[in-house]
Amino acid sequence: MSAPLVQGYEVVIGFETHAQLQTQSKIFSRASTAFGAEPNTQACAVDLALPGTLPVMNREAVACAIKLGLALGSHIAPRSIFARKNYFYPDLPKGYQISQFEIPVVQGGEVSFFLETGKGADAVREKKTVRLVRAHLEEDAGKSVHDQFPDASGIDLNRAGTPLLEIVTEPDMRSSAEAVAYAKELHKIVTWIGICDGNMQEGSFRCDANVSVRKPGQPLGTRREIKNLNSFRFMQQAIDFEIRWQIEQIEDGLAIQQATVLFDPDTGETRAMRTKEDSADYRYFPDPDLPPLSVSAEWIESTRATMPELPRAMAERFVADYGLPEYDATTLTQSLAMGAYFEAAAQASGQPKLASNWVMGELSRRLNAEEIGIEATKVSAAQLAALIGRIYDNTISNAAARQVFEALWAGEGQKSEAADAAAAVDALIEAKGLKQMNDSGALEKIVDEVIAANPDNVAQFRAGKDKAFNALVGQVMKASKGKANPGQVNELLRSKLGGA
Repeated sequence: MSAPLVQGYEVVIGFETHAQLQTQSKIFSRASTAFGAEPNTQACAVDLALPGTLPVMNREAVACAIKLGLALGSHIAPRSIFARKNYFYPDLPKGYQISQFEIPVVQGGEVSFFLETGKGADAVREKKTVRLVRAHLEEDAGKSVHDQFPDASGIDLNRAGTPLLEIVTEPDMRSSAEAVAYAKELHKIVTWIGICDGNMQEGSFRCDANVSVRKPGQPLGTRREIKNLNSFRFMQQAIDFEIRWQIEQIEDGLAIQQATVLFDPDTGETRAMRTKEDSADYRYFPDPDLPPLSVSAEWIESTRATMPELPRAMAERFVADYGLPEYDATTLTQSLAMGAYFEAAAQASGQPKLASNWVMGELSRRLNAEEIGIEATKVSAAQLAALIGRIYDNTISNAAARQVFEALWAGEGQKSEAADAAAAVDALIEAKGLKQMNDSGALEKIVDEVIAANPDNVAQFRAGKDKAFNALVGQVMKASKGKANPGQVNELLRSKLGGA
């Protein structure tokens, strides 16, 4: 499928993502990385760049880089170099940032995902792959604080030295939707393998989008970098605005100037912050205080042995082992916790498709309504499995099952192991009188009474009107107080009315 055009222009997008690594201490010092502390209470002498201090590499940060490289199919350099990136901001105590330039620790790799376009019957799911240039280790800068003082700015150095992986793509994306899908997939991967908590509001996962436009077949246009996009919704809005703005500039005969821009969510517009530097402007040179970083083959292999099953591999296994549609499998592997929950429910109930439907449906609806993750669910996988079992053996209907689920969510059944979970579900079904009426004799009597009491609907059904049949089913369900088995009701009615 060819890339979509916007007003006759091809959109070209590349990403730089800063993932804050889940280490207890900073990349070159022992200061804490905990979020939310009072300003400047987590900045030690190394972070402040006091004379005589020397950086010492955090081994756990390197381990995180190795995990990412393994997850993305990258080359992990056995020897990489740290460099000084020179620029001068008030929140950068040393006057340079320790980063990697010529030889990064993670090289190449790719991120694959599915992009869905269209809706309903016209929906198309296309596999996309974004190539990675590199992922390199670096330290974060501090933070300038502009809103706490009437006529001055403050500097908070708590973030100075926080370990980051900067993940850089090739300019492979061709729409804002594709860019957002890539960012979501990368977010899923870094949280899945446990190297980043992914909290965008706290700055743990920050995306910079490099956007340019060109006429098809022309050289790449001049890019503008949208900095620090901290939500997927704002990301799409910012890129869409930037695309429209660049096209308008070009159509008006104006040149695009390479620049760094910010997105204002209040106006929905991007605005230039400064002209964009090239790498030469940073005057990179090897950091003389840090020796080359060595990563042995043994370290890589020992790390590989601790890696969880990756989301794409898990989704493929769900299709192969449980017969799930690809859409279900992809949805259920949005997080490692959701995949584990589904699998536990599927195995305990023996009904993987029913388990999939309930996890993606009723459970996800509840989680979204309360804005919590599946880790905080109030219905255990064992309870859901027991509930699914009672649907499958016709003890209760789907409607009754939703009532039991609501009761479980409200705490009427305690989280427990499978046997206790089944007992709790059965007790709720009994207490609420939700068992389906499976007594064929009693049900047949109700059906006969409904047929006798609704001659107009019977006549309409026999005249070929299906709505009349649905009305009769509804009357039977009402008479049975919702306890009749819908399948049996349909069979009995069709049998008695001639099956038309």
